[in-house]
Amino acid sequence: MDLTPPPTSLADLVAPPAGSAMRQPGFVFGCGTSSYQIEGAAHEDGRLESIWDRFCRTPGKVLRAENGDVACDHYHRLDEDLDILKRLGVDAYRFSIAWPRVMQLDGTPNSRGIDFYKRLLDGLATRGIRAFVTLYHWDLPQHLEDRGGWLNRETAYRFADYADLMSRQLAGHGDVAAWTTHNEPWCSAYLGYGDGHHAPGLANPRWAAQAMHHLLLGHGLALPALRANAAQALHGIVANCAPGYADSDSAADRDAAHLFETFQNRWVLDPLLKGEYPADLWRYWKGAEPLVLAGDMDIIRRPIDYLGINFYSRAVLRSKGPDTIDWVRHPEVERTTMDWEVYPQGMQDLFEAFKRDYPNLPPIYVTENGMSSHDGVDGAGHVDDVQRQAYIKRHFAACSRAMDHGVDVRGYFIWSLMDNFEWAFGYERRFGLVHVDFDTQQRTLKRSALAYADFLAERRAGKV
Repeated sequence: MDLTPPPTSLADLVAPPAGSAMRQPGFVFGCGTSSYQIEGAAHEDGRLESIWDRFCRTPGKVLRAENGDVACDHYHRLDEDLDILKRLGVDAYRFSIAWPRVMQLDGTPNSRGIDFYKRLLDGLATRGIRAFVTLYHWDLPQHLEDRGGWLNRETAYRFADYADLMSRQLAGHGDVAAWTTHNEPWCSAYLGYGDGHHAPGLANPRWAAQAMHHLLLGHGLALPALRANAAQALHGIVANCAPGYADSDSAADRDAAHLFETFQNRWVLDPLLKGEYPADLWRYWKGAEPLVLAGDMDIIRRPIDYLGINFYSRAVLRSKGPDTIDWVRHPEVERTTMDWEVYPQGMQDLFEAFKRDYPNLPPIYVTENGMSSHDGVDGAGHVDDVQRQAYIKRHFAACSRAMDHGVDVRGYFIWSLMDNFEWAFGYERRFGLVHVDFDTQQRTLKRSALAYADFLAERRAGKV
């Protein structure tokens, strides 16, 4: 792999606007990954089966019946990938721990799996990179799913045990700047239990609502142990959010946009920040209210130090009738290979709306932002991902505008470090700053990665 820097600076291809608060030394820049998407080594060192191992082997669930058995082989190529992070010059790296890798069936530690994360954290520290550690990025141990998964209240308590174990076991290793309980509970609840697109592949709105409640309960139950075991770190949660825009100015379409934002954003944020579920969600999902026990909402709304927001796109909505949503696809707009509209202004609109709607909004980190494209290595060994370069630059600018308007954003993580296993889409969709040849595991820094590295180098040198 050629890590030689280009002869001239590419920083301007992605850099935030001149004078942006994002250029200040205290702002955190990074990139992210998740365990099942990159690690591989699915059957090594005592790792248990996860719900994604099972889901990938269910016919028709994953494109081309692909799986994460090898993925990016990160488990065996750890030092190479850490060197890439060093070459990029990021302040921080966001990664997740594979729950099935670190605990045995009886809930006791699996030291071989835990040792991998100790080496990862120590390797980051050696390279001067802080860690943002996510406990749950969707790979639930299958034996817990066999007992009901997130539909079973007991899983929330097992998650708290897992959080306690890992924050104790990893204490003293690396520089853990932040612990994240869940990544995108909306996806775990809705895609996993509401429409079946993700593991474990169940489909019922009532199940989605109950799964969400237990995910959020697990988050709240885990916080005291995390604070006790890692008092120096930040503690929070990450939500995937998107703004909804009415397709017309009619009252019905505006209500459809409101229902979308209730379903997409407030379903997660209202319990966390207000201690209640949004009433209009049950207008959209009639009769799907979860079982909530006394004291649950107080646990869920325990204070957090930061809120991670994963932003990719927006939705345009119109009404199909009372309490209904119809997504509108305008064919003329720019899109990614995920068929998601490129709309950077949505990030600014979303953040400013959150500042208005939640007086207790904690500091925000953009924990994921990026895009998939058809990236290939050319004859000269380069990957010129022009659309991604423009995407990053425009979203940096949108974030900067939100900060100018008073939104407290403290960091920005590009998704993702490298091309990886993209869940139900297998290896077809490429989000990485680094191109991965999945046959040879060759890594190639794309032009967006080189530009990002140049910007971060100039920032460290005080040239921006």
